[in-house]
Amino acid sequence: MAVTETIARSGPVRDGLIEESILPTQLNQRPISMLGYAWMFVGIAVIIAGYSLGAAGVGGGVPLGTVMLTIFAANLLIGAIMVLSADIGTEHGLSFAVYLRAPFGLHGTHLPAMTRGIVAAAWFGVQTYLGALALNGIGQYFLGFDNWAVWYVAFALLQVINTATGIKSVERLAALAAPAIIAISIWMYFKLEGIAQTEGINIWNFDATGEMTLVVLFIANLGFWSTLAIDIPNLTRFVRTEPGARSFFRRNRGIMLGQLVALPVTQALIAGLGAVSFIATGNWNPVEVIQGEGQGLSLIVLLVLVVLAQWSTNNSANLIPSALTFVNLAPRVINYKMAVALAGIAGTLCFPWALLDNLFVFLSYCGAFLSGIGGIMIADYYVLRRRRLNVPDLYRADGQFRYVAGFNPAGLIAWIVAGTIAALVSDYSFVIGFPMGFALYLVLMRGWVMARFAQAECTAGAGDEFLATTAGRSWVHLGQGRFDRLTPAETAGRKGREDL
Repeated sequence: MAVTETIARSGPVRDGLIEESILPTQLNQRPISMLGYAWMFVGIAVIIAGYSLGAAGVGGGVPLGTVMLTIFAANLLIGAIMVLSADIGTEHGLSFAVYLRAPFGLHGTHLPAMTRGIVAAAWFGVQTYLGALALNGIGQYFLGFDNWAVWYVAFALLQVINTATGIKSVERLAALAAPAIIAISIWMYFKLEGIAQTEGINIWNFDATGEMTLVVLFIANLGFWSTLAIDIPNLTRFVRTEPGARSFFRRNRGIMLGQLVALPVTQALIAGLGAVSFIATGNWNPVEVIQGEGQGLSLIVLLVLVVLAQWSTNNSANLIPSALTFVNLAPRVINYKMAVALAGIAGTLCFPWALLDNLFVFLSYCGAFLSGIGGIMIADYYVLRRRRLNVPDLYRADGQFRYVAGFNPAGLIAWIVAGTIAALVSDYSFVIGFPMGFALYLVLMRGWVMARFAQAECTAGAGDEFLATTAGRSWVHLGQGRFDRLTPAETAGRKGREDL
């Protein structure tokens, strides 16, 4: 079926599949620059839990330099996977949850999407709690006021308002926070190295007794960002993209610096700080170490780092993904700003102060199930559909993505099987769940589902009519459930929707 036929048949919207914030972004609605996107990834990579990765390595007997190189390599690989999934955003302007309507069905999307959404909300709560503790420390120093719960509410509200204001506000915060984070992290390194020297320890020659292998360390770091790797289209749909770029590199060059340089370099440095802290004091958390010894200006600088790090990560990596899954769940009643607030509330209801005690157990099992989603997405987008997508039918209740009452059995079975097996061996979850989800989905789709439910873009003759950016066009909602692909010049005269 041609896209024009799909558009012509579309009637009034009564199915609750459309809301402004989850419509495809047009080429002239993508304000984030290459540098702005890279700054966002600097902020995303600086989280307190990241310090523990390096400490686990040196504590397991791996030299500091080898730990940092291993973590860099792992994050370079996960960054490359992000680049692959990112094309869903740069090519079609789609959010993660809406794209999942293709491999999982119009209703089936809610199961995997909400799994990721709840994890993101929980992370928001954890990081807001850590930021609130830092703000409480500043409040104690300047005001003599000690109540972290008050700071939690204030900090959560500030982040929710900032994220709800729009993607451009998120980029501005990242551009402000990232250079400050880098400068403070460098200061932290020299502070920690000084502590080690006073103890007569050479951090680069430190040799702990342990049995951790490089393979285990590598895989652990793959799983750390596997959640962001699958829903990265939520961000890349707002990165400036060259219309008509048929080359994969040209089309995605705006994201390369962020995902292939900023993420692995920053993550390696942050893990290195955790390793140095462990070597010098036996405590993997350098914030606690320096806070215990710091006073005056140095203490305030440290606490400012904590606040900026949690804030810059929460906006782009947690609040936006979680909010968009809430919108996708009930587009008729939930808009973007309301969804951001709901994500903040959900993150708080996860009781992050208690979740911290079992954070890595929680993350390992969630990562196991989310890794399978990544494999399914890559199989669906690149192998099955060859980057072509019948986008109008993603928003039609009676279109090709309805499958069986709104559920695609191939996607759901592949996800449940791959996720369950990966969870049983959670230490290796990503390298098991991802390829298993990939393979099972292709077998089930080609051998079963596609024989019953034709996919227009998968036919031999499907061409540019199912591409957007590559063809120099954007998917545009014309109202009443109707879509067309328009050039930037054709959309220039139309009233564009506001940014997120």
